[in-house]
Amino acid sequence: MENRIFDLDMDIIALKFGISGELVSFDKYGNGNINGTFIVEYENNGSTEKYILQKINTEVFKNPFELMKNIVGVTGHIRQYYAGKGIDSSRRTLEFLKCDNGDYCFIDESGSCWRMYKYIDKAHTYDTIDNADLFREAGRAFGEFQNILSTYDVSTLYDTIPDFHNTAKRFEAFKQAVNENAAGRLQSVKNEVDFVLAREDDTYVLTDLIAEDKLPLRVTHNDTKINNILFDEKTNEGICVIDLDTVMTGLSLYDFGDCIRSGANKTAEDDPNTDNVGIDLELYEAFVSGYLSSAGEALTDTEKSYLPFSAKLLTFECGMRFLTDYLNGDTYFRIAYPEHNLDRCRNQFKLVEDMENNMDKMKAITNKYC
Repeated sequence: MENRIFDLDMDIIALKFGISGELVSFDKYGNGNINGTFIVEYENNGSTEKYILQKINTEVFKNPFELMKNIVGVTGHIRQYYAGKGIDSSRRTLEFLKCDNGDYCFIDESGSCWRMYKYIDKAHTYDTIDNADLFREAGRAFGEFQNILSTYDVSTLYDTIPDFHNTAKRFEAFKQAVNENAAGRLQSVKNEVDFVLAREDDTYVLTDLIAEDKLPLRVTHNDTKINNILFDEKTNEGICVIDLDTVMTGLSLYDFGDCIRSGANKTAEDDPNTDNVGIDLELYEAFVSGYLSSAGEALTDTEKSYLPFSAKLLTFECGMRFLTDYLNGDTYFRIAYPEHNLDRCRNQFKLVEDMENNMDKMKAITNKYC
């Protein structure tokens, strides 16, 4: 077995992270688009231990040491919460290994940045969910994540990607893309551009509430796709929220809205047939009931009242970002074919329209569980 990943000798990995024993295996792991991820296994005195090794994408995350301070602080807070309740936290949050330099990542001679955490066994993820019970459990898991971290000091967090969900600034970036028309595609997307411009006022709703101190800043995950929850392989309980690179200060509404956007659409976000697109109200209700069952006490009445709107806004933001990237020549999102971002954009805008048509129903469902 070749004892190298990229240009890095695995013996150096073991030495840096204080791992003793013999390397048994390593292989690529998962289907993430940002970091290089591997599963590695070591044997020591007859027992084996698995770890996840990751090469951090420093083009996306410019300061990996600040990134890791966020993650270690948040996971430590979660671990302390469970310890206070007498609950074993070893499968409830990620546990990162400290390097010999005292940090939780290190930079090798080629400039690549590495980190490692313990593998959580007997658990799996789902890329899509069409089962209301499972989506309710996802809601409960993300709600518990929010509830546990409601007492975390957000002033200690670094902004790993500044203004990630600042919809007002996303709108400004969209207008710039329209004005520049870098890829010469503006003429073909006039309807989509008009769709965005007609909803300009929506982009300022949450940022204005922040400015007026009507919404609290919280620890937010900022990438609440369903595949960022580990489910126990026997019970299907949502046991651990993972992929914490975008953990930073934000609004609880960002996390709620983005999970509805990605999980309660009746079809995939890049389905070019917009006739298939729509909000699945059964899944929406399932997620709301699970989320509020665990996060409800930590949320303010104002946060609860804007939950349905946040689903629409985060969907609109995502569609606007796809359109912006299409106008710019597909410089940000990975695409599989030339019109990929445009199909994604149209899909998300159709979902926005369907949410607008069902907003009274979404509000009624939310109020039922508030």
